[in-house]
Amino acid sequence: MGAVNQVFVRKTYLNHAFISGNKLYKLKYNIQEAKNQNKTTLLTFGGAFSNHIAAVAAVGKEYGFHTIGVIRGEELQDKIGENPTLSFAKEQGMQFHFVSREAFRSKTTDYFIEDLKKEFGDFYLIPEGGTNALAVKGCKEILEEGDQVYDYICCPVGTGGTISGIIKASLSHQKILGFPALKGDFLQEEISKFTTKTNWELVTDYHFGGYAKVNAELIAFINQFKKQNNIPLDPVYTGKMLFGIRDLMTKGFFPKHSKILVIHTGGLQGIQGMNTVLKKKNLPLIQ
Repeated sequence: MGAVNQVFVRKTYLNHAFISGNKLYKLKYNIQEAKNQNKTTLLTFGGAFSNHIAAVAAVGKEYGFHTIGVIRGEELQDKIGENPTLSFAKEQGMQFHFVSREAFRSKTTDYFIEDLKKEFGDFYLIPEGGTNALAVKGCKEILEEGDQVYDYICCPVGTGGTISGIIKASLSHQKILGFPALKGDFLQEEISKFTTKTNWELVTDYHFGGYAKVNAELIAFINQFKKQNNIPLDPVYTGKMLFGIRDLMTKGFFPKHSKILVIHTGGLQGIQGMNTVLKKKNLPLIQ
C-alpha cells in the first residue's frame, strides 16, 4: 500500500471463533466483573447486524450466562430467520427484547433500565457497543510489547472504547488515528472521557455517508484488498479505515518511511448480513 511507508495489519479477528477482534478485549474484564458480582444474566443493546450482540451471545454460551439483547427495531421481531446475526445470537441462547427505534434512543435513561429490571430481574448491564471503563482497560492490551517501533497506529471507531484503550497504551512519539464509522463529532468528547492524552485524532472523511452506508467503490476496494492481501475486511469498520489509509497515503499524509500499524478489529460476521442488503440494491457482493 505504498513503497515509502510500511503498513502492518494486526489481525485480531483471529483471536477467537465467535468473540473475535476487539470484542474479546472489550468483554474480558466485563465478564470478570459480572462473575465478581455473582450475576447470571448479561443484558446489552444493539441493531440488526451488531457485532456486539453476536459477541455477547457467544460469551453467554461459553461462560454460562443467560443473555438478553435489547434490539433496535420492532419490525425485526418476525425476521430473525432472515437475519444472520440475530439467527446466530438466538442459536447461542440469547433472548431478544425488540423495541421501537424511538424507545431505543432512551436506552441509557434510568426509567428505561428500571423497566428492563422489572421485566427481566437482576442483570449485568453492558452498554451498546460494549464501551465502558472495563472495556477500555481490556483494549489497552491490543498493543503489544515491541509496538514502540510504529509511528502511527490506526483503528476504526464505533463507540470509542477500542481507540481509547489504544491511546492509553500508546507512547508519546506515536500518533493514533481513528476512522469513525459514524457521522458527527460526538466521539471526540466520548474518547476524552477515558484519556487525557492528546496524541490522537479522528479522521472523519471516510464514513461513506454514515453508519453502515456503503457504495460500489468501497465494495470494489474491499474485494480487491482481500484478493491482494488475503485479509477480509468488513464494510462497516475496517473496510472504510483501510480505504481511508490508502487515500491518505496517496495524498502524502504520512511522512516517508513511516511505520503504520493497522488494528483490524474484526466485525466479519456482519458481511453476510450486508450482502443480503446489497443483493436487494443490485450492488456487487463482498467476496
